[in-house]
Amino acid sequence: MSNDAEAAQGSIEDQGPVEISPELDRQIENKRDDLLEKFELHDGFAPEVIEEAEERIEDVQAEIQDEVDERADMRPLPTWTTDPVDAQDFDDAVSVLERDEEYVVWVHIADVTHYVHPGSKMWDAAMDRGNTIYLPGYTIHMLPPVLAETVCSLVPNEDRLAHTVEMHLDKEDLSYRNIEIYKSVIHSDERLTYKETEARLDDEDAPLHDEISLVFELADQMHEQRKEEGSLVLNPRRDRAHTIIEECMLKANKAVTHELMWDRGVEAVYRVHPQPSPDEWDDALREIQELDGVSIPGDSWDDPRKAVNATLEQAPERQLGKIQWAVMKVMPRARYMNDPFGGHHALNFEIYGHFTSPIRRMSDLVNHWIVYQNDVPENLVELCDHASDQQKAGESAEREYRNFLEEIGLDPDAVNNRGVEVVEPDE
Repeated sequence: MSNDAEAAQGSIEDQGPVEISPELDRQIENKRDDLLEKFELHDGFAPEVIEEAEERIEDVQAEIQDEVDERADMRPLPTWTTDPVDAQDFDDAVSVLERDEEYVVWVHIADVTHYVHPGSKMWDAAMDRGNTIYLPGYTIHMLPPVLAETVCSLVPNEDRLAHTVEMHLDKEDLSYRNIEIYKSVIHSDERLTYKETEARLDDEDAPLHDEISLVFELADQMHEQRKEEGSLVLNPRRDRAHTIIEECMLKANKAVTHELMWDRGVEAVYRVHPQPSPDEWDDALREIQELDGVSIPGDSWDDPRKAVNATLEQAPERQLGKIQWAVMKVMPRARYMNDPFGGHHALNFEIYGHFTSPIRRMSDLVNHWIVYQNDVPENLVELCDHASDQQKAGESAEREYRNFLEEIGLDPDAVNNRGVEVVEPDE
């Protein structure tokens, strides 16, 4: 999903679906089928996978109560989720606390591996699919929705099983003073959209205002810190709600990767992003410098990532897309690898991996299993390669689908954000 599309999702509550004719609906469905075949993507699930998923959602609350004694009970902690308005599942929630010497941020991730683990049919299906693919207005799921949207979704006002990343952050520079990762039971107080989160920040009397304000202050500081350290920020004008989620998830993913690599020294699914060659960076910066109304600040040329960040902050709105495209053209594709060395160039992280989205990414699901069991799947290298290939296929399918929607006169972002409704034409 593009950053622009994602940002738009926070402000669409009041808009109705895009209306299309039955004929257009058939054309769109045929195009989807063609893309699924072309990129060898799977949509529906085999009956035995659905059957297994349905079995795992029986007696949910009783099972959760049985787990309470074995887990950290985080239910008294104020906790909430923040997602696009049309999200069907909520796989991460946040809690925050300020203490005398430190801040504590908890990122609670749906404990998918409690239900989906090696040897299960759902695990095999997830490994095969690699990730959830979000076409505008249509989702191709990695896990059966009957599971992902129920017991694995951190819905409000219900107890849920989670995998919690607890981060104790230094008050001066927000570095990790301590990291703990453990199984938990949580109770989300609210499900907020991005737009609602913005409103809570502005209303001092609103529920969770203090907690959301505190976590935004931390996220904003994390964001500025990343930029200073050379992390590429292609979308510098995100709203506060998106900044909270992006920075908290990056901080949690980085914490887990730190634990896996430096504390345990184990193989896992790491995210490795090579850097463009110096010549490629020069080409991109020259292309940016030649854009009308755009100037790269002279003191930032030494590090291309900082040069791009500084330029994006000052550039006119109409040129943002062209600047982003100039950079994307020279960026090598990030891949999943079984060791992290080589680092993540765009983020400027020495090591990095995924943990916060096990409902929609196989990489995160495997890492949950490794963190929990300290057990690395034998076919890890093959899984990493397959996840990379599936991500590429999904992105290609999404790009072609978006282009097709434009060709038939539909705005892909409007379709994505608002959905479609088939309407019979007037007689």
